[in-house]
Amino acid sequence: MIGPDRQFGGTPKLLEAYPVTATAASRFKKVRRNLSASVLKGDYMTASTPSSRQPVRAATAAFIGTMIEWYDFYIYAMAAALVFGELFFPSNDPFFSTMASFATFAVGFFARPIGGIVFGHLGDKIGRKKALMTTLMMMGVATVCIGLLPSFSKVGILAPVLLVLLRVVQGIAVGGEWGGAVLMAGEHAPKGRRTFFASFAQLGSPAGLILALTAFRAVSSMDKAAFLDWGWRLPFLASAILLIVGILIRLGVNESPEFQQAKELRKTVKLPIAEVFRSSSGLVFLCIGANTIGIAGVYFTNTFMIAYTTQYVGVTKALILDCLFAVAIIQFCVQPLAAKLAERIGSARFLKLAALAAMISPYPMFVLVQSGEVVPMVIGIALAVVCMAGFYSVIAGYVSALFPTNVRYSAISLSYQVCGAVAGGLTPLAGTYLAHRFIGQWWPLAVFYTCLAGISLLSIVVLDARSKRRAAAGEELLAV
Repeated sequence: MIGPDRQFGGTPKLLEAYPVTATAASRFKKVRRNLSASVLKGDYMTASTPSSRQPVRAATAAFIGTMIEWYDFYIYAMAAALVFGELFFPSNDPFFSTMASFATFAVGFFARPIGGIVFGHLGDKIGRKKALMTTLMMMGVATVCIGLLPSFSKVGILAPVLLVLLRVVQGIAVGGEWGGAVLMAGEHAPKGRRTFFASFAQLGSPAGLILALTAFRAVSSMDKAAFLDWGWRLPFLASAILLIVGILIRLGVNESPEFQQAKELRKTVKLPIAEVFRSSSGLVFLCIGANTIGIAGVYFTNTFMIAYTTQYVGVTKALILDCLFAVAIIQFCVQPLAAKLAERIGSARFLKLAALAAMISPYPMFVLVQSGEVVPMVIGIALAVVCMAGFYSVIAGYVSALFPTNVRYSAISLSYQVCGAVAGGLTPLAGTYLAHRFIGQWWPLAVFYTCLAGISLLSIVVLDARSKRRAAAGEELLAV
């Protein structure tokens, strides 16, 4: 067996040949001892050269895990649009019931930054895998409990209070889930493939939406009395089965090799979130803006569109769910293709083009949606979703590459979840308000969507310029 000194380049001879300070020599020897111990235990080779199966396994686990989490999140969104207003917030005006229902939906988003901070800290300190196992269990248990809740007519004010509390747990869970799933897939990826592999975590969103739409399409066709009594509960209770599947799959994935290496080299920091604010607060702010259309666009074209089309266009619940199901399949197919294209032309360039297209997309979308017919509605919503989904699939890998490993979980979780709290949580509420304020006019809604996409475009432009300046500065230092 090759000795540690020879394996790492004959350290004593290096120190003799190149005089260094006593402090630097001491630190170098300490690193050498840590690395030597890792080799003797076999850990170093595990962290540096993971099994060839692990990248695919990690990407698959990220996809399955996020699919389950987003299924749980989306069935709440659909129940909020279809049934929660009537069951938990009854009133004489459907507008106020819907607004109250969407307010509980927004509560989950406001809880997401808490999950991002808590699990970002745990993921940067003790590992991505442990944090992800916890978030998956929290989400599954909370979702099943929602399916067991009594309605307002049975227990009064206690019903919406319990609903809000469970929604907070959901928000914390999904707040911690996203960053870890993106990193487990991206940090296991082969060199140069981070964008594509990280996109598998993003692919869980349309897959979860397809499952949620399938579940609610099945139960919404029931007799109304049965649907309101127990039918709406079935999609929530089905989450128990998905939870078991998700846990079994994630148990087969190793810890992130990049995190393992950082931990072995003692590069972890005591308070990752404090380090993020100290060194990267401006970058986090730009990443919040960059994520806007990828998050808000999802809830505009799904959650809000259900309420808008059933209340203002006059289509049935079953028809809009069928339309969104077809669009979700299109989104599922588009996202991996978008990630592959971004690898070829560059992530920043692709994101700029996708955001620009998203700014234009709501105008033909609303023209076609006003027809109230299946095919034009599918085409219209798909136009907006394709632009948004292409952006969404690439932004995760792009943002995660901007931060160092030891604070990456905290940084990307904070930026994504704060954006989710603001852009995702308020979008259905803002859309509902605009639709009510400008009855019969769709252009204010289209302008609103354009502004959301414009925020993302401007943020990407600034981030790309910043990255180019830093790259140029690095080249100048090397030249000197």
